[in-house]
Amino acid sequence: MNMESHSLICFILLASAACCLSHPSLIGVHPLDERYYSSEVIKCKDGSKSFSRDHLNDNFCDCPDGTDEPGTPACPAGKFYCRNLGSKPQFIFSSHINDNFCDCCDGSDEYEGRIHCPNTCVMGGNSGYMNNYNSKVSDLGSFSEKETKNGIKSGESVHNLTVFVVASDLEGGVTSDLKETLLLT
Repeated sequence: MNMESHSLICFILLASAACCLSHPSLIGVHPLDERYYSSEVIKCKDGSKSFSRDHLNDNFCDCPDGTDEPGTPACPAGKFYCRNLGSKPQFIFSSHINDNFCDCCDGSDEYEGRIHCPNTCVMGGNSGYMNNYNSKVSDLGSFSEKETKNGIKSGESVHNLTVFVVASDLEGGVTSDLKETLLLT
């Protein structure tokens, strides 16, 4: 490559970086609301006033309803959107952002990094639920035929559960840990 090509590549990279840095991140914004925040002048959702885009997430409450601070704890009425990929998305009060407590299972509410929030989101729910479920499934193999009240053999129960899990897996709702547990019984 010649010097002109190198200069052009450097210019494009710098222009891309400047473009990306000029728009503040839409932290705490529901994906359907991202377009709402795309203009340079944004109205508070309650209609009380407007603010410029550079006041978005600046840690100063301009809107009484918290529209301008979805990603900071500045507004008492503000809401923060947890994407919680792999689990159920949710809104939390903005006062819970960066409070040293992991409210979102993906840890997105503690973005300042003062504490580490591991991503505990799993497909179909939270990890506590899945751990409890997995332990109950592994306990199925520990019953003897005498211990069952209705006379169903534990082998039949595990077989029926395996069929259910395989059917659920076709719909994408079973974790690899659960499949592994069932294959070992």
